[in-house]
Amino acid sequence: MIPLKTEEDLKALREAGRILAAILRQLRQNLVPGITTQEIDNLTEDLLWRQKVIPAFKGYRGFPASVCVSVNEEVVHGIPGPRVIKDGDIVSLDLGVNYNGYFSDAAITVPVGAVSSPVKKLVEVTKNALSEGIRQARAENCLFDISYAIGNYVESNGFSVVRQFVGHGIGRSLHEEPEIPNFGTKNQGPLIKKGMVFAIEPMVNMGTWECQIQENGWTAIARDKLPSAHFEHTVAITEQGPEILTKVK
Repeated sequence: MIPLKTEEDLKALREAGRILAAILRQLRQNLVPGITTQEIDNLTEDLLWRQKVIPAFKGYRGFPASVCVSVNEEVVHGIPGPRVIKDGDIVSLDLGVNYNGYFSDAAITVPVGAVSSPVKKLVEVTKNALSEGIRQARAENCLFDISYAIGNYVESNGFSVVRQFVGHGIGRSLHEEPEIPNFGTKNQGPLIKKGMVFAIEPMVNMGTWECQIQENGWTAIARDKLPSAHFEHTVAITEQGPEILTKVK
């Protein structure tokens, strides 16, 4: 059953989303050549502490860090460590926060320095695919209208949608019903209703959609080791349409 949020719930979720977006903005500003992924996690911890919110990921099913930092061919769940960010890398930051028992979840992919044109296009298409999906997140649409919009846009631009990982409902828990694939058939799935809140998150690969999990048990990389990008927003379904709660300006 897909939970419906009250106005009181949405008020708290908006604040959770606002805080998360502010932290991601600051992290993006600090993504420069020479910084390590561990330093990014350290900065995240500091920003979370200043905002008086709890990291949603740290300790979740054993994940050891506050932010997922995935570089180049890493698709998702990159564990921070000694890796140094270099000019020409793309870095995906995936962050969740717990604000008084309410969760928000968002991701951005940031080009660092001089990025090649094909990689720049990959990032732009992934970001636009998220917008295409959000546009379909309206009451009385079907859930997989979101999925179709994302997958169709990505594939029409010559890239592939990751299939092992999906978006999800969010609210009082980090992961709630429903699962939201980034590919699917229009007019299928449950009806979307006012009060639902989704974390919509296309992960897009330059080559094959297939991924493999690294020895750490977490980090997924593109099987062909070509670059991957990831964007995510927490989105509330309202009478006026989809409301992005994690807008990173």
